[in-house]
Amino acid sequence: MAEKRDLDEPQEENETQTSKKQHHAGRIIATAVLAGLLGGGVAVGAGYVYTQTTNFIGKTTGVLGNGKTTIQAPTISGKTDATKVYNNLKGAVVSVLNQQKSTASTSQFSSSSSSSSTSSSFQTASEGSGVIYKATNGVAYLVTNHHVVSGADRIQVVLYDGTKITAKLVGSDAMTDLAVLKIVSSDVKTVAQFGNSNQIKTGQTVLAIGSPLGTDYASSVTEGIISAPKRLVSNTSESGKTNYGDSVAIQTDAAINPGNSGGPLVNTAGQVVGINSQKLTETDEGESVEGMGFAIPSNTVVNIANKLVKYGKIVRPALGVEVVDLNEVSTEDRINTLKLPSKVKGGVVIAGFSDKNSPAKKAGMKKYDVIVAVNGKKVSDLADMRDIIYKFSIGDSVKITYYRGSSEKIATVKMSESLK
Repeated sequence: MAEKRDLDEPQEENETQTSKKQHHAGRIIATAVLAGLLGGGVAVGAGYVYTQTTNFIGKTTGVLGNGKTTIQAPTISGKTDATKVYNNLKGAVVSVLNQQKSTASTSQFSSSSSSSSTSSSFQTASEGSGVIYKATNGVAYLVTNHHVVSGADRIQVVLYDGTKITAKLVGSDAMTDLAVLKIVSSDVKTVAQFGNSNQIKTGQTVLAIGSPLGTDYASSVTEGIISAPKRLVSNTSESGKTNYGDSVAIQTDAAINPGNSGGPLVNTAGQVVGINSQKLTETDEGESVEGMGFAIPSNTVVNIANKLVKYGKIVRPALGVEVVDLNEVSTEDRINTLKLPSKVKGGVVIAGFSDKNSPAKKAGMKKYDVIVAVNGKKVSDLADMRDIIYKFSIGDSVKITYYRGSSEKIATVKMSESLK
């Protein structure tokens, strides 16, 4: 079994250390870079990238009257001028400093008595990147990775011109590895716009902008292509106990290094199509890997960012089921255990229920039922189901089409709040 490495643990100044975590495909590192010597680690690694789409893809850009950030359309194709794209966007890309308190004791001695005192100061525990996507009413909002700011006692943002501003955490979500910060907008000159990550294609040119290895290399840009628009990546919490399942990320060969976490992946139109989060460095067999970076799709980013700004947290609807992709089930088990008809090629298999109050269980669904559609929308795998389910709200009722053996059935399930 290969290992996942997170660059989130505090370490000596200018030294990169990693903690190890398991990954089914190879060794993954969260692309945050660390500096400083502090007790206690940043809590969560990278890559909790659950795919979600947004209901507000539109032809307008920026901020609508209701305050929601929208996705820019259409995506422009044609010859890329990387320099022009970079120059138009560089002012919106920032460095993000995760600072934690360091307590030091000092002693003062005199001929007659001695006394000691304790003072606290902030030291930079990790550095990442971020991108400013909205400025309104004197406040600018930026998105970065959850693992970049997790555990911070103070967060500072360094603008393109070197201006350093203390930021406030608006909200953070470990499952998608996203966080939103806000700063005063008086020094903000550029705001990025989001593109539609559902429109990106394999082979499309992209740029990655950020601060590899920290602020010394701030505003670095690398160029590559989209290697795969949707790639399943397995993610586990830092404790190794909570498996958040396979999640969908954009795979790119644009160089993504420690410190690039939270920075934008940009298309040829200068639109942000992803937020860089992690990279693959080693296979299960110990072979070295190059050019395999991953970014959170912009549609996920927009959806989560809007909810974090509005609510300060993410509350997800759930069916209360534990599932596996049908394509991971052997042909023998499909025939002998699931007893599926040969025409069923895709779907997700119920392997269990979250608890005794599972909405799906209450609706009459059972272990080994195979879900093939939600509200009439085809479900080929877990990614499809998340795409559909996360568009609904807690309390909504959905119609689940599923197979129990050779029989097709429909259950109406009222979704509850996710326990994860």
